Amino acid sequence: MLDLAIIGGGPAGLSAGLYATRGGLKKVTMFEKGMPGGQITSSSEIENYPGVAQVLDGISFMTPWNEQCMRFGLKHEMVGVEQISKNLDGSFTVKLEGGKSEQAKAVIVCTGSTPRRAGFKGENEFFGKGVSTCATCDGFFYKNKEVAVLGGGDTALEEALYLANICSKVYLIHRRDEFRAAPSTVEKVKNNEKIELITNAVVDEVCGDNMGVNKVKVVFNDGSKRELDVPGIFTFVGLNVRNEILKQDNGKFLCAMEDGGQVSVDLKMQTNIAGLFAAGDLRKDAPKQVICAAGDGAVAALSALAYIENLSV
Repeated sequence: MLDLAIIGGGPAGLSAGLYATRGGLKKVTMFEKGMPGGQITSSSEIENYPGVAQVLDGISFMTPWNEQCMRFGLKHEMVGVEQISKNLDGSFTVKLEGGKSEQAKAVIVCTGSTPRRAGFKGENEFFGKGVSTCATCDGFFYKNKEVAVLGGGDTALEEALYLANICSKVYLIHRRDEFRAAPSTVEKVKNNEKIELITNAVVDEVCGDNMGVNKVKVVFNDGSKRELDVPGIFTFVGLNVRNEILKQDNGKFLCAMEDGGQVSVDLKMQTNIAGLFAAGDLRKDAPKQVICAAGDGAVAALSALAYIENLSV
């Protein structure tokens, strides 16, 4: 039986693994189907992580985390997790893809979140064919072309700035006339000659053909309309938490949840189920910042250490 199972390999999961193994746990496995790093690896620019003065892209930023966080014996199992359930003896069953399962004394869930769909016409039809949620991944395909960006938060504005270095022009569309991003980022966007702000507006539809997107239709709050002849649009309108593995066979969740699907935890990242912890974007009131996720993972690991120690008393 594992001492601790960690589900998810982003900043929260990696930090949890570091603190758990360095804290003395010998059998700790982090289940992450892909390469560790998490959603932040798709970011084009990170400049607000304390202690890292150099501005880095997400992949470069996360690369040293893997080596450091596995230095004390953390094991990475490259397999997906389908479900977590609690056994009558108080342990947990981690059901894996392929029909296998693992038993663990405690579990930390760090499954994070995924970009939310904006909901405009044609979004699903052209997703991956002109509609994208990752400027770092797909920005190169629009070199010296015009593109649109939808959103008003930090991610949307940061990615608009990134695209402005590649594309001939960036239309930034936001439903309000004020942005939620950091003031310094807003100032950079407003001072960038290649970015045109289209505010008090929403995307109504994307149009295209077999080759992909070729037009974005915008509707303003006053009812007026505008069409943008662009081959691509990048949407950054929030995140949906990945809580599917906590759903049980009866359709209910293993632990208490918030209305938005986030996991309810206390300040120790403990759920209402003994031995089950949640950290990072998945937990309630998460700021969705790397430094916060890393802190969550450390707290959850320390709490798990105390829980497992008490089991043997």
